[in-house]
Amino acid sequence: MRLDIASFQTRVTGLEHGMGSLETLMATSQDRDQDLLYLKSKLTDLEDRSRRDNIRILGIPENKEGTDIQAFLSSTLPKLTSLNFDPPLEFQRVHRVGPKRSDTSLRPRPIIASLLRHNQTRQILQTARNHGPFRIGQHDIRITAD
Repeated sequence: MRLDIASFQTRVTGLEHGMGSLETLMATSQDRDQDLLYLKSKLTDLEDRSRRDNIRILGIPENKEGTDIQAFLSSTLPKLTSLNFDPPLEFQRVHRVGPKRSDTSLRPRPIIASLLRHNQTRQILQTARNHGPFRIGQHDIRITAD
């Protein structure tokens, strides 16, 4: 009988030790879950901030911009929006979305422009909201936030 009790005590001690390890693992897992949620929210915030100064320009025909899309937008956007920018528009980057299309009858690819100054981005978007579509030749041009 004493042997059985000693055996049970050994087993109970082992189980208690195992439970302590499991509780530690659960606490660590919960901490990591909280860290993961925090990092996800930070990533979302960083993505939103990186897009804050972006505008999406829809409807500009393919190859209309020539070889220098930044110079094209620097001269075209003030004319389209009737805004005078001082200092002049500067871009961090400008590109068309997606692969180049050989068929010009398809809808032109959007242009994403990341402006250097947030206030200029706001001015352009506000004017675009109030004005509606702009026109270049026979093409309707829309400007939206990215």
